Amino acid sequence: MEKQIKEVKRITIRFAGDSGDGMQLAGNIFGDTTALVGNDLSTLPDYPSEIRAPAGTLYGVSGFQLHFGSKEIYTPGDQPDVLVAMNPAALKVNLRDLYHGAIIIVNSDSFDQKNLQLAGFETNPLEDGSLANYQVISVPITTLTIRALEGMGLSMKEMTRCKNFFVLGLTYWMFDRPLEPTINWIHKKFAKNPKMIEANEKVLKAGYFFGDTAEIFTMRFTIKPAQLEKGVYRNVMGNEALALGFVAAARKANLKLFQGSYPITPASEILHELSALRNFDVITFQAEDEIAGITTAIGAAFGGALAITTTSGPGLSLKTEAMGLAVMAELPLVIVDVQRAGPSTGMPTKTEQGDLLQAMFGRNGEAPIPVIAAKSPADCFYAAYEASRIALKYMTPVIVLSEGYIAQGSEPWRIPEPVELQTIETNFASEEDKKDGKFYPYVRNELNVRPWAVPGIAGFEHRIGGLEKKHITGDVSSEPTNHEFMVKLRDQKIQNIANDIPLQDVFGEQEGDVLVLGWGGTFGAIRDAVIRLIEKGYKVSHAQLFYLNPMPKNLGEILKRFKRILIPELNLGQLAFIIRSRFLVDVEQLNKIQGLPFRSSEIENKVLKMLGAK
Repeated sequence: MEKQIKEVKRITIRFAGDSGDGMQLAGNIFGDTTALVGNDLSTLPDYPSEIRAPAGTLYGVSGFQLHFGSKEIYTPGDQPDVLVAMNPAALKVNLRDLYHGAIIIVNSDSFDQKNLQLAGFETNPLEDGSLANYQVISVPITTLTIRALEGMGLSMKEMTRCKNFFVLGLTYWMFDRPLEPTINWIHKKFAKNPKMIEANEKVLKAGYFFGDTAEIFTMRFTIKPAQLEKGVYRNVMGNEALALGFVAAARKANLKLFQGSYPITPASEILHELSALRNFDVITFQAEDEIAGITTAIGAAFGGALAITTTSGPGLSLKTEAMGLAVMAELPLVIVDVQRAGPSTGMPTKTEQGDLLQAMFGRNGEAPIPVIAAKSPADCFYAAYEASRIALKYMTPVIVLSEGYIAQGSEPWRIPEPVELQTIETNFASEEDKKDGKFYPYVRNELNVRPWAVPGIAGFEHRIGGLEKKHITGDVSSEPTNHEFMVKLRDQKIQNIANDIPLQDVFGEQEGDVLVLGWGGTFGAIRDAVIRLIEKGYKVSHAQLFYLNPMPKNLGEILKRFKRILIPELNLGQLAFIIRSRFLVDVEQLNKIQGLPFRSSEIENKVLKMLGAK
């Protein structure tokens, strides 16, 4: 039967099933292959919060959404065009997100009485007509997988575990993806197990040729490569990009890189990535708790390394006392907070932007710390690099805010040439910092930055610790006027950074009816929505804050040029609170706290409502 080929500019697919169905792996491999063929893309992994939730239940559904196309892609997509549902629970959880006419590929083998009951279906949706508004393609994926592996001597468990490669092969045919990159991946991954190489390759091809020969498939899709900036690209997850950014910064500064961290979802992958890069003078230490993680990093900073510690919201709370120590000692340190849904343990695998106020103010006393927020997986590289630059130049701890959504999502990243990266300055102590042959650890340069004196160098011994320091000498001091002077001095040092960062840019008209102001991972949804609104003729613009403390010097002037300001946030309005208090302007809020990122349509509809449009 001849298959119709339809060219599309972009498409969104979601893989969903039990945690043991391999949908995360399938989605990641599909994304890597899609990047290799030149499409732009954005992904959204969606893990269950429960560890080993019962198979077949709604709680155990794991999903992976991928939006790719021939144009620039900003988000993982609002609603899937194609849903792959490996069991009834996956269908039920994801059905509410589908538009009428969407394609649903189901593993019909899993729609037995037991799985239907676990998912809460009273009747079989494949038979009762409830899916009449969708294009349902029923495939016995498990049966076809087992049939492809007959005679290989594999156990039933081993055979059924290969079914995610059948799904990959089928979707590769459907979306005109090549098999070769995945076959190469299989050979590398299972190099010590030739039988699994043969099994997974067989199943991958079986899925592909099933799509090509089965009469139930009448159409396949083709998407041309995207016209991206020239260069060498790789598909990168946010946590990977953070790790690479820190390595690049350490190499640029000619320093060792030290990470002291306690594993916590969703930040643990940074530790995993850096532990594999020890050949680049990287030292990783898996600490026994969050406090040990940051204090070992402070020790490494005292010793002359680029020191980092990584965590999520609950861990950031535990690190705050030690962050105050780093402020008082004026040592370079980068703290990464990959935000997740809270409070307390909250929903560990779900995304949120609930830690902004904690990052800005969550320490005792006056302890100002620069704050940077990454806007996308690829941007995590630049957030890590810029945080390192600021920490080393200004002898201060710096907080990088990431989010679960961008930390574990992925997109193509153009690998920069070393000459493209900004120079990183260090302020190591030298003989010039001595007066009458004596070293003064709290003397200042023109930026109010003290010298970095590492231990073990004769003549540069000095006092360190959390007690207040005497100006210039660094001696312990409880003098009231000295304390006030030092508090203001440390604050002014942070404010000086505003002279060393770019002015805020605005996408769209430089003045108009509505400015949508965002920070962090809201970037893609806002940009996508604003582009749609501009195409419809509305005067809507977009500004995304990368620097949150200090903010760009021209931000206040930008805010005054727009009639109305909308701030979408995955919290109850933390940036809105800061903007109101700092710039004395009114803002409107769009808040979402569901453990999920914004859809572009949610922001678009809010702006239309503000403008009185239907």
